[in-house]
Amino acid sequence: MTISPTIREQVPLADLTTIGLGGTARYLASCTTPDDCRVALEFAREHSLPLMVLGGGSNVIFSDEGYPGLILRMEIPGLDFAESSRMCQVTVGAGENWDDVVTACVARGLGGIECLAGIPGTAGATPIQNVGAYGQEVKDTLDSVNVIERISGKELRLSNTDCKFGYRSSRFKGEDAGRYIVTSVVFRLEQDGHPRIRYPELKDAMTRGDFDSSLTSGEPALNQVRKAVLRIRRSKSMVIDQDDPNCRSVGSFFTNPLLDPAQFDAVRQRWVASGRTETIPAYPSPGGIKIPAAWLVESAGFPKGTRRGKVGISEKHALALVNRGATSSELLAFAEEILAGVEKTFGVRLSIEPLIVSHHNEETRP
Repeated sequence: MTISPTIREQVPLADLTTIGLGGTARYLASCTTPDDCRVALEFAREHSLPLMVLGGGSNVIFSDEGYPGLILRMEIPGLDFAESSRMCQVTVGAGENWDDVVTACVARGLGGIECLAGIPGTAGATPIQNVGAYGQEVKDTLDSVNVIERISGKELRLSNTDCKFGYRSSRFKGEDAGRYIVTSVVFRLEQDGHPRIRYPELKDAMTRGDFDSSLTSGEPALNQVRKAVLRIRRSKSMVIDQDDPNCRSVGSFFTNPLLDPAQFDAVRQRWVASGRTETIPAYPSPGGIKIPAAWLVESAGFPKGTRRGKVGISEKHALALVNRGATSSELLAFAEEILAGVEKTFGVRLSIEPLIVSHHNEETRP
């Protein structure tokens, strides 16, 4: 039954997510303007419903019971370029497909987000968890975020500093989770941009591909970086492809832990005590020492391709948990098994990257 032009009732959620899991939403509002968002907010208030914002569904897992409130599906379009002498201010509607945004910016020779190609989801989700890959993060080029405050309905502009970005985090994911709805994102990108290739895996991929070192700026240089990133992501089934069963996931399920020196030494001692002589891969990072979560998962006994019934680890990427016809409960039980295994082996409790939304609680994280 249709409640209003933008609000529908009893909508299946699995088809709205990349992992293809979840029950039914009691209501779903498709919002293409800020005013649509306000209509959805008012509807939720009038009916005392919990409300959740959903973009491309690439980083969320709904419970098998579904969602008892209103899903606000963000579909606000828009891609505007305001050029100056050296920089270009790019204003992106929160509902725009993120990979399309990267492609459009690279085509104009705008540098700063070319390494973020192929990441599924919408532009409005990128500042929430400070999306990053291959040496770039959203915080590096984000100018500001336009939001609606849920309680007041007011439109606000928050600066880069206001967003309080951290590693895969921001105020939208932390202290102010649920307070704002992102309606558009503003970036400042370099005209005739120069690629800055920092990530070792990307450097290696470019030397093995059709890399032309004479291309140093603008669309030709940026585009060959974008293509190299896409090749890497496809090799790991991290680009949405309906013909690839390994891509029925939410991407990386666990984040790389950041340890202080004492914590890292404790991990090393456990590893040596187990009789292993392999060097632990570790990278100095702001705030501590980063260990690849993929290495921890595989070293704890969960290699690529591990299966538990209809769920498993991707055959191409140790951090991607894949739905092969399972339920949310089965997938989360497997995730907990991996968490417990890594903690038992290394004394490190990994953090889960996707949002886990249950029927009884608006959001939970195992």
